[in-house]
Amino acid sequence: MSDENLQEKDPLDAAADAADTGANGAETAVADSPPTLEEQLQTAQAEAAKNYDGWLRAQAELSNARKRFEKQQADAYTNATAAVIKKLLPVLDDFQRAMENAPTNIQEDSWFEGIILVQRKLNSILESFNVEPIVAVGQPFDPNLHEAIMQEESDTYESGVVTRELQKGYKLGDRVIRPTLVNVAA
Repeated sequence: MSDENLQEKDPLDAAADAADTGANGAETAVADSPPTLEEQLQTAQAEAAKNYDGWLRAQAELSNARKRFEKQQADAYTNATAAVIKKLLPVLDDFQRAMENAPTNIQEDSWFEGIILVQRKLNSILESFNVEPIVAVGQPFDPNLHEAIMQEESDTYESGVVTRELQKGYKLGDRVIRPTLVNVAA
């Protein structure tokens, strides 16, 4: 007898192999069958939840981008306003010095009153942009608002208090456009 004939399978083993093949074939047949309605519903609900989550994220990103843009736009407006006002301040200083040093005989003329009105108009324009002068004299020295030029002895003010204002400072909201130049009590 040949070795092949000796290795002939037992009829019981052959039946078991056939049953396994049949079971695997059944599993394959079940896997190839269309999903049930419940499975389709679960898949659709999972996809809908995923899409809804993505939509919510997109809405949040859009909202954040809109807020960021609005803040950048407001900052750009404030920066541009501050730059223009900073260039106008020397003109305002010159008006102030001219008014303080005008001879008394000129102060009686009507054209001088016109000059005063121009100065008031410039001040009102600055006020319309929420530009405020920084109050300095009698206030404690604050390096965020004041720039000290020198210290001086004072009988009126305590040490560290502003005694004189040499050049007026201005703020745009909370932002200092130009600090006030001051003398401080020693």
